Amino acid sequence: MAKGLRKSLTSYGDDAFALFLRKAFIKAMGYSDDALERPIVGITNTYSDYNPCHGNVPDLIEAVKRGVMLAGGMPMVFPTISIHESFAHPTSMFLRNLMAMDTEEMIKAQPMDAVVVIGGCDKTLPAQIMAAASVDLPTIVVPVGPMVVGHHKGEVLGACTDCRRLWSAHRAGELDEAEINAVNGRLAPSVGTCMVMGTASTMACITEALGLALPMSATIPAPHAERLRLAEASGRRAAEMAVSGGPRPSELLTPAAFRNAAVVLQAIGGSTNGIIHLTAIANRTPHGFALDTLDEIGRKVPVLVDLKPSGAHYMEHFHHAGGVPKLLQQLGELIDVSAATVGGGTLADVVAGAEEVPGQDVIRSRDNPIKAEGSMAVLYGNLAPGGAVIKQAAASPRLISHTGRALVFDSVEDMAARIDDPDLDVTADDVLVLRNTGPKGAPGMPEAGYLPIPKKLGRQGVKDMVRISDARMSGTAFGTIVLHITPESAAGGPLGAVRSGDMIRLDVASRRIEVLIDDAELAARMARLAETPAMARPARGYGRLYHDAVLQADEGCDFDFLVRKPPE
Repeated sequence: MAKGLRKSLTSYGDDAFALFLRKAFIKAMGYSDDALERPIVGITNTYSDYNPCHGNVPDLIEAVKRGVMLAGGMPMVFPTISIHESFAHPTSMFLRNLMAMDTEEMIKAQPMDAVVVIGGCDKTLPAQIMAAASVDLPTIVVPVGPMVVGHHKGEVLGACTDCRRLWSAHRAGELDEAEINAVNGRLAPSVGTCMVMGTASTMACITEALGLALPMSATIPAPHAERLRLAEASGRRAAEMAVSGGPRPSELLTPAAFRNAAVVLQAIGGSTNGIIHLTAIANRTPHGFALDTLDEIGRKVPVLVDLKPSGAHYMEHFHHAGGVPKLLQQLGELIDVSAATVGGGTLADVVAGAEEVPGQDVIRSRDNPIKAEGSMAVLYGNLAPGGAVIKQAAASPRLISHTGRALVFDSVEDMAARIDDPDLDVTADDVLVLRNTGPKGAPGMPEAGYLPIPKKLGRQGVKDMVRISDARMSGTAFGTIVLHITPESAAGGPLGAVRSGDMIRLDVASRRIEVLIDDAELAARMARLAETPAMARPARGYGRLYHDAVLQADEGCDFDFLVRKPPE
């Protein structure tokens, strides 16, 4: 099998000439023959001036390169798409599959014996892991790490759970313009990803649980020197894998690894986005991942990590308490510690090396959990035949069994136009319904599921209401919110048949979400819906590809032609 510069030769009809030409051009950059004979480690560069979460990527790349060279390898950096949540229109989820395709094709097109993927802001890690699973080249993941915490008037702040809480307070008139502007400059005090258990932190923890990254990689704060040392160690390990040829993702991404990842997802109070990404990664392997597995795990696995939005602390506190290794230790037999890791051992080695931190209260024991059940539950019913999810750990206990009158918004634009109307017919007991915000409908399944509390109710002190949609929600958000309703309304799902005034029942204990109309009436409404014209198909480009190929939330929102079919 070809190695180094001899891999992935350009097709000229003469491989010897292709190698000759490749070496001639790369020597123009000053490389020696000695350097060019070394095993090659590719390193993804996801830095962009539009991506402050990846502000430390240039330094991480230099540390990875140092590790590769210390181990005798040749590092080669290449750029990929960079996605930031706040700088992606219409939504970062719309671009995740494009980044996965970009990364996959660049790994295949360019000569490398192993690859280090660097990322953090929400969709970059799953996109690159999806690519790595498809290419199956030895891969190690380096997350960029979480920000350090901010402070305001003696209170610890973190993007973006406190962004949402304080913005809600501003909308309710509790914070004036001057104070919200002061908060704006203090929520994100350093580069790195959100320092709460949002999607970026969730995916970093899942990556570590899958065995794709070195221990403690999920939690080291982005500005810390320890993060650079981890990057160096990852580069050194990548060079070793470039020589040995493994482990490859297919050796690590096993059914046991996916189950471990789901256990960790539940135990950390993770982001609901993590379900979609974990499913998409699993569907790039022969194994897949089912929503029912997540729910079954959630009934057995308690929430042990006391982190916002489900708890009180922040990622740096999780790190100093022992990080993911300590969590795995506390989970005990719920984790299959025989699962292999990219470091060359198993999770048993990781657990054995977990640090004991006297007096820490961030990572709880199983007999003293934050929540007795896992973070997320999967719901079914006549509104969600394909399933829906709720982050019960961040919901109001009084609302997880609730029946209320529907107030329907047909789109994000409709919601924005009416939600703060002082004449809006709404009470705190109503159920806010947002539709046409799924993968196809928006497009891109935006994080619009966190419907704002109507201003008139916010000013009355209302902090939470039942809200349901076919959209997503940021992992940093909180509230009694049902998401990912499948199939989405734009694909003919029953959410499109709900009318304002219908009664909707949420019962998390029985895992049900239903509109309280009889079957005949629902069928008649669905029949009328089927006669309405389909949404306009984009005229060209990636938008057309996305519309035609994107799958539903329960299948990971990947493209249908990228999913690996299980063996017969």
